[in-house]
Amino acid sequence: MGQNYALVVDDHPLVASGIANFLISHCQFKQACVVTNEEDCYRQIRDNGPPRLLVIDFWLSSGTALKLLKEVKQLYPQVRFLVVSGDDNNDIWQKVHAAGGHGFVLKSEPPEMFSRAVCALLDNLTWFPERNDFSAEANNEKLSKFNLTPRQIDVLNMIMRGLPNKRIAAQLSISEPTVKEHISNILKKIGVNSRVEAITLLHGKRESSE
Repeated sequence: MGQNYALVVDDHPLVASGIANFLISHCQFKQACVVTNEEDCYRQIRDNGPPRLLVIDFWLSSGTALKLLKEVKQLYPQVRFLVVSGDDNNDIWQKVHAAGGHGFVLKSEPPEMFSRAVCALLDNLTWFPERNDFSAEANNEKLSKFNLTPRQIDVLNMIMRGLPNKRIAAQLSISEPTVKEHISNILKKIGVNSRVEAITLLHGKRESSE
């Protein structure tokens, strides 16, 4: 296959295929392969050599992409790493940067932005968003008036970042029913009826797809 190919790691096959097709049609890659997990990523690299570009979804079924990024980077320092995510929490791209990634793009960005990020990485540049004004510390100050428990604040912050219950449960190492119970109590305390209303009230600019 040669090393001038892209490899996409995303546990949503339809999304991964869309990214791969875009890389071929708009980013001058002749080949772009798709895998859905870390094991298949390593197998692909062993069988075909390291790709020129590795696009990884930040949230994989086994956790975050940071462990995979660090391990592949150590083994194949020539690979360029672009992390994508539907989660616009400011901490994420900073974690990607600290782990040695070369770029980060939100899945909500227009295709042109993704293309520009890819071109930047292939030119040995980096691509990261500017820090926004929203921070977890500032948000926790907003939430203090609702008398939420520390765990409820954790859950609400993740709701505001757009994470589904399954991801919240995995990140906090609790069950989905427990997450639902927390959400129910949170909504009562802040005086709203749904996740969307909570996001609108507290964030002012986000909409949830759920």
